[in-house]
Amino acid sequence: MSELDANILIGEREIARRVDELATEISADYADKAPLVLLGVLKGAFIFLADLSRHLSIPRTVEFIAVSSYHSSSISTGAVRLVMDVRESIENKHVLIIEDIVDSGHTLNYLTGMLRTRNPASLRTCALLQKSGRAQVDVTVDYVGFNIANEWVVGYGLDYLEKDRTLPFIGAIDIRDKD
Repeated sequence: MSELDANILIGEREIARRVDELATEISADYADKAPLVLLGVLKGAFIFLADLSRHLSIPRTVEFIAVSSYHSSSISTGAVRLVMDVRESIENKHVLIIEDIVDSGHTLNYLTGMLRTRNPASLRTCALLQKSGRAQVDVTVDYVGFNIANEWVVGYGLDYLEKDRTLPFIGAIDIRDKD
């Protein structure tokens, strides 16, 4: 995909503006609870996490976790598996999970359930994108960048089979004839 043939859903400026708005809201909500642990879900959230972290006005640390539910295809199995765990303890810490996209809700449901057993002081969630009407499990997303329709999206961290992850915008692609 290139910028010339992409169906751009959310442009660079719109993303930057919304990331700044989210950072302002999160900074206000955690002003008396800092430092905040930003827990980025790899690989998709890395660009969003970096930009969001730079805009926060509160002390924070960054951790990463990796999970998988796609297993080399474009169809989620619904079964989530842990690929890489957090390196530091989150016990008694305020944790904000940073996700690229919430689609079925399985990944976020898995992560919040697992991480709650580690006794954080608080556990909340932030997603750049949330697909409307796609949830298969009930999950709460405390901070949402954008609500989008049920389209496959790439760019700004999101990919299709490891491609187009570094596009500076979010674009929709048609994957029907790609699998």
